[in-house]
Amino acid sequence: MNEGLTNSFSIVPPAIPSAGIYFFTTDSGVKYEVRFGRRKDNILHATIVFGVINDEYEGEEYVETNRGEVYRVMATLVQIIRMFMGEHSKVMIYEFTGTAKEGEPDEGATARINLYKRYLPTIFPAAEGWTYKFQGSNAVATRKDR
Repeated sequence: MNEGLTNSFSIVPPAIPSAGIYFFTTDSGVKYEVRFGRRKDNILHATIVFGVINDEYEGEEYVETNRGEVYRVMATLVQIIRMFMGEHSKVMIYEFTGTAKEGEPDEGATARINLYKRYLPTIFPAAEGWTYKFQGSNAVATRKDR
């Protein structure tokens, strides 16, 4: 399952770690943003938004490109999340939304959620107390209080 995890793209972290916005650019020039938001009702619950920010995609932040870089993109996403987790060790819940691609139903397991399922054990190891569940098009990882 470690395909490409050591072969991630170069990451541009936020100047202030609490900002929670990371960037990286693939070899083909696709620019990605990974943003961590906090819930107003629970600051220990972070929502992860990740997508392409190139102008050529006309603001469609959830677009996925198919340029043969998916494993390196996911390896970079894993590394960024682990970096954020290192800076914010008290966060107990992380949530992703697997936005449906054109032609997919809006509810249920999307291709993006299926991709997340594959990487969740690497991002959120059970040995560290993490569990995860899938609710519709969301994936939620929760850590037991230590």
